[in-house]
Amino acid sequence: MADFHSLSPSDLTPAQWHPFLVGAVAPRPVAFASTIDADGRVNLSPYSFFNAFSSNPPILVFSPANRVRDNTQKHTLQNVREVPEVVINICDYALVEQMSLSSTEYAKGVNEFTKAGLTELASEQVRPPRVAGAPAAFECVVEQIIELGQNNGAGNLIICRVVRAHFRQDILLPDATGIDPFKLDAVARLGGDWYCRASGSSLFEVPKPNRHIGIGIDQLPEHLRTSDVLTGNELGRLANIERDALPTPAQVEEFKSEPMVAYLLNKYRDDDPELKKQLLQLGRQFLAEGRLGEAWKVLQIGS
Repeated sequence: MADFHSLSPSDLTPAQWHPFLVGAVAPRPVAFASTIDADGRVNLSPYSFFNAFSSNPPILVFSPANRVRDNTQKHTLQNVREVPEVVINICDYALVEQMSLSSTEYAKGVNEFTKAGLTELASEQVRPPRVAGAPAAFECVVEQIIELGQNNGAGNLIICRVVRAHFRQDILLPDATGIDPFKLDAVARLGGDWYCRASGSSLFEVPKPNRHIGIGIDQLPEHLRTSDVLTGNELGRLANIERDALPTPAQVEEFKSEPMVAYLLNKYRDDDPELKKQLLQLGRQFLAEGRLGEAWKVLQIGS
């Protein structure tokens, strides 16, 4: 059993608690929010307390927290109270340094588009401009602002309804039915100065269980369920299979002629522990490659 460092937020000052919260609740997407004040002055600033909360109605929520240092409020919050509209731009890796620069605490009225070297692009249904280089942008009206407290670090939920969205053509799937995550190349916030990049080898797929009813880990054969080699992720993938999709004994027997399996069966005696070990590793390899049915067959051969 792992050891834990346990504490209550009330045990610490807001400044001491903050890095634990944002360091563990990560990665967080970034709302690169552009707003204007009553005089039409533009502000642009990133917020990682952000996510999508509804698709119908289309609702995005982000939270400019009161500054932990001195409990002052962000210009973005002041602006949406004066002009309840915002564009939430999505930041990709190509924009991350400019996005970070825009978080500098410039004086009110300073245009962070200019400071960060970004180009304003006129919105179609709201007054704040959007970031021309952003791969996606959501024009929103502010439905509600919910203050979560009056203290240092208290959040202010800005509930936004999307009225118009813009997606750069090159990030779309070939049939234009959604977003290609590899082409989006999104960034997300971690603790401290750290970010992560959602692209390349860091992306992986996990089939959604709601597409079918998996048998569950409790229904796995005991030798798999109690294995000291298979990880929790591997057990979860094995258990995410419908009962009628499990291989039959005949299919398992037929799979013994598969070249890699046949090689192992010919190399080792049936009672050699190394055979079970090698079959287990082959099953894990199939799982890593997304070949669930083949993983089940080879693991049953090795049972």
